[in-house]
Parts: sequence; structure tokens; C-alpha cells
Amino acid sequence: MIYDIRHLTSYAYETPVNFARCSLRLEPRSGDGQQLVSHTVDIRPRPTERTARRDYFGTHTESILIETAHRSLRIDSRSRVSVFRTAPTRDAHSGSWESVRNVAFESSSLGPASPVGYVFASPLVPVQRPVSSYASESFPPGRAILAGAVELMHRIRNDFKYDPKATVVSTPLEEVFEKRHGVCQDFAHVMIAGLRGLGLPAAYVSGYLRTIPPPGKPRLQGADATHAWVSLWCGEQLGWIGFDPTNDVLVENDHIVLAMGRDFSDVSPVDGIIVGSRRQKLGVKVDVLPVG
Repeated sequence: MIYDIRHLTSYAYETPVNFARCSLRLEPRSGDGQQLVSHTVDIRPRPTERTARRDYFGTHTESILIETAHRSLRIDSRSRVSVFRTAPTRDAHSGSWESVRNVAFESSSLGPASPVGYVFASPLVPVQRPVSSYASESFPPGRAILAGAVELMHRIRNDFKYDPKATVVSTPLEEVFEKRHGVCQDFAHVMIAGLRGLGLPAAYVSGYLRTIPPPGKPRLQGADATHAWVSLWCGEQLGWIGFDPTNDVLVENDHIVLAMGRDFSDVSPVDGIIVGSRRQKLGVKVDVLPVG
């Protein structure tokens, strides 16, 4: 499947901004069943400086510097991506979760694909006893890791309500878990925290969902903005498998990966600092259209 993606981010400022330095993570990844065909980012006002690098997790990160006074900032990202990903069936054979945990802890590599880097707590995903206990109900002794993760994903989808007004980016994990309301970012963080509480390597994935569903299939929740889901390392044979707890689906060709990290703080599409404005209004529009 080939997709054309437009991700438009706009800021309107109450007073002129004289200086802005931003980090952009807007280039979709290549690899793991996905290939970037083309990518452009148009920025207005035009930056004084633009530099690009790959961060530790392999995400293409562009740093921009704007020194022109402005009342609005417009970042228009356009990409074409080919996706050819096949998820395992929900009842596919996999090793026990304890064996996967042990192999992950014994990893000798500290590279970005190594599972050991995703076992421990991170800035937005603390390991907390109530969340670990919640997850442990899906992982009795000896259970296959894939079966346990599928059940945990299903339970989160049933136990938590999708509510865009319930949380903000900075809402703590503990509050999200207590309210049982939130958005895709919250559900991904809860699932990751539960898995890591059991010693399992789980990563946070940001990306996009197909805007228009295939004929006969329901529209997925979160398709009008950037989406978030979980990637769990299921052992050396299966590798990293995507789980979308917001929609209770295994990740296949309707999901386009933008970035992967420990939590949202590693993959925020746009962040940075500005000098010169008291208030600002943020607008984000996303379109993901299949073209072939």
C-alpha cells in the first residue's frame, strides 16, 4: 500500500515571536515493512538555519532556527510512504513471556534495536505497582508473550474510554490510570508501563493511521491526527510486534511509523523554544490517503 501523507502544524502567537528554535521529527522511517518514497517540509517564515541528524533511536531529526519576528509559524510536511507489513495472527506461536524477559535482560548490545533499552522506566513512563499488577493479570506463569500482549491490549481497549478532553500531554501516568480516560498517547503509555513492570521490552511508536478505511472495515480511532501505539519485543524469532491498544488491533498496513522511542518525549513531532509571546494557539491537521 502506498500513502500520501500531509501533516500541517500551525502556531498563532498573541505577540510577535523574535526567536524560535525547534526540533522536527516529521520524516517517516524506512524499515520493518515500510519504505519512505519522498519527503518535504515547507516552513514559513523561512528558517535562518536548518540542520539534520539521526538521533539515537534512528529518527530523522531536523533542527531549525528562526530569527525573523513573526506572529504565526506554519510547518507543512508531505510524505509518500510504501507499507508492506504483515502482522502475526493473534494465536501465533511465541515463547513464554518469562523466556523473552530473560533474553532481553541478557542482551549484550546497547544499540537502538536492542530490547534492553526499552525495559526500564523512562521520563513519561514510570514503573508503578498498580499498573504492573493490572498487566500481570494477562501474563500468568508460562503464558506465551504474544497471547498475553493481545489480551492486555484488548483489556485496555475495553477498560479505558477514548476522551480527547480528559488529558493533556503532561497528564501523569498515575492520573490516566486512575481516570481510565484519555487518548492514544495515554493508552500506549499505560500498556508500556505495564509491560515494563513485568520486565518486558516495550517501545513507544508515533505515526499515522489511514484516514479512509478499506471497504467494509470500521474507521480507526485517532485517524485525524498523529497516532501512538506500542511495539513489544517478542523474542528473537518474532522480533518487534506492534500493538494498538486504542483500537485493539495488531499493527499492519493501516499504520505508518513516524518515530520510535521510550515514550512521547523521545518522538514529539514538533517541539522547541520561543522568545516573545505570552499565549499561542496550536493547530494540527493530518491526512493519510492511499494512492496505490
